[in-house]
Amino acid sequence: MNQVAKRSEVAQENTWKLEDLFPDQKAWDKEYDEVKQLIKDVAPFRGNLNDPSAMKRCFELEDQISLHIERLYVYSNMKHHEDMAEPAYQALAEKARKLSVEVNEALSFITPEILSLSEAEINALIRHPELSFYKRTLEEMLRQKAHILSQSEEALLAQVGSISRSSETIFGMLNNADMKFPKIANEDGEEIELTHGRYIQFMESKDRTVRKNAFDAMYSTYRKNKNTFGATLSSNIGKNVFYSKVRKYPSVLEAALFGDNIPKEVYTNLIDTVHDSLPLLHRYMKLRKDLLKVDELHMYDLFAPLVEEFKWEIPYEEAQQMVLDSLKPLGDNYLTVLKQGFADRWIDIYENEGKRSGAYSWGAYGTHPYVLLNHKDNLNSMFTLTHEMGHAMHSYLSDENQKYRYAQYPIFLAEVASTLNEALLMDYLLKKTTDPKAKMFLLTYYADQFRTTLFRQTMFAEFEMIIHEKTEQGESLTHQDFSQIYYDLNKKYHGTGMVVDQDIEMEWARIPHFYSSFYVYKYSTGFSAATSFAKQILEEGQPALERYLGFLQSGSSDYPINILQRAGVDMSSPEPIKQAMSVFQDVIEQMEQLAK
Repeated sequence: MNQVAKRSEVAQENTWKLEDLFPDQKAWDKEYDEVKQLIKDVAPFRGNLNDPSAMKRCFELEDQISLHIERLYVYSNMKHHEDMAEPAYQALAEKARKLSVEVNEALSFITPEILSLSEAEINALIRHPELSFYKRTLEEMLRQKAHILSQSEEALLAQVGSISRSSETIFGMLNNADMKFPKIANEDGEEIELTHGRYIQFMESKDRTVRKNAFDAMYSTYRKNKNTFGATLSSNIGKNVFYSKVRKYPSVLEAALFGDNIPKEVYTNLIDTVHDSLPLLHRYMKLRKDLLKVDELHMYDLFAPLVEEFKWEIPYEEAQQMVLDSLKPLGDNYLTVLKQGFADRWIDIYENEGKRSGAYSWGAYGTHPYVLLNHKDNLNSMFTLTHEMGHAMHSYLSDENQKYRYAQYPIFLAEVASTLNEALLMDYLLKKTTDPKAKMFLLTYYADQFRTTLFRQTMFAEFEMIIHEKTEQGESLTHQDFSQIYYDLNKKYHGTGMVVDQDIEMEWARIPHFYSSFYVYKYSTGFSAATSFAKQILEEGQPALERYLGFLQSGSSDYPINILQRAGVDMSSPEPIKQAMSVFQDVIEQMEQLAK
């Protein structure tokens, strides 16, 4: 059936059960009205937050309102995502968004008012028995106090906010709207316009000419706009330097790490440890060259398939069962909840007309999490299923074990549970697969995850660190500087055994993450932590599992580094990255054996 079904035609068992969140529209409207009333109760607390009893009641009200708005916002948006052309739910999502803005405005005085108190006064509140549950909230405010300015200065910075995003906005407009790429002949000789979305498809082509032409077309187009891209990136760095100085941080990097309370060593240690492991990446590049049977390996060969046409049909029910079987090392309790999720319609499974693309896990505290998929019967979709259920189980266990205020896990930890599930699925498939072709297909899939997540994202992180440090030292960077730094890093990471094509020097211009500065390292640390956890669970069994389940139950009850440390993964040491690299080495060795 090639026709995409309308939402009304989708079988109920393949849809998520949003009635668990709100039984009907009437219940949603009732809760909306309650929030409108509760907002009015906030104002009397203004000016009274030096009193412990008033502060406790204010925090309780803040949590009550926040949970209600989360429920309203999540439900309306998930209904909207079922069919984005449906006007009723477009309107409902917009209604929830407006209420959310209203709530944020009503509650916005709380933090500044508490921070206007002296350090001694805040410390006295931290020690007050009536506020014991809010100790962590107050300690976190006190930690931030040194970087909060006077009310008039904060007001001024808030007004500059929209201007400060201009470099990112201009980049987005140029990159997504104004830039046009040439047409490329595909494998059948048809002329097809190159786009961001199609680029990776071209790079995965079996035809080397198609790959090379796409690569050349992509970077020659960026080269034509090099001055503008150089100016937007340079301007973004300048903005970051301005904010870090104004808020009295030692550097932009430390300003970016401050929110999650991540020591600078976690960042630099990641880069140093990956440097030590570069010979492994170089070995994989050599293997890739041998398997592709080419005289020289080029940058446009990095996504080329290493296994001849390999189709692996995996119907959804089979994918579910394989996910369950692969996650047995996580214990009976974990599996019981997972089966409940599959049986009780936590998941919206298939594509339908107007449905939001991609996949995510989402939900509201007090109700089980939900997962949106657009499932296809292939390997990729099975990995997406276990990935999103990893997120869902992390949310479920944090919600079960933490009060609302401390249940939401921080971004630094967000990809650990999902990536661990993928690692266990990969381990399971490799152990049970006997077909050499299937095995090589899986090993390539896994090796490329290491290359693109652990090595490439760390290279991005190093590039960000270098360009910010140079700017902080007073250098003015142009597109030539960006290109030279980026090209040198590519040579260092990919090694002398392959041709690092000159055109790759322009790749920095197309990475949107460089406008969310110092974010990409979290992909590398999350991947390393997950791989380390998986290795510990598979080798140690129960003791490692107990530590990992403790991690899943922690939410944001402590700083992310501490939560990981308690669970047996110390991201301030090289150990988790080394453990991940030992898995990568094992993957390469298995590939080398099969290639003989």
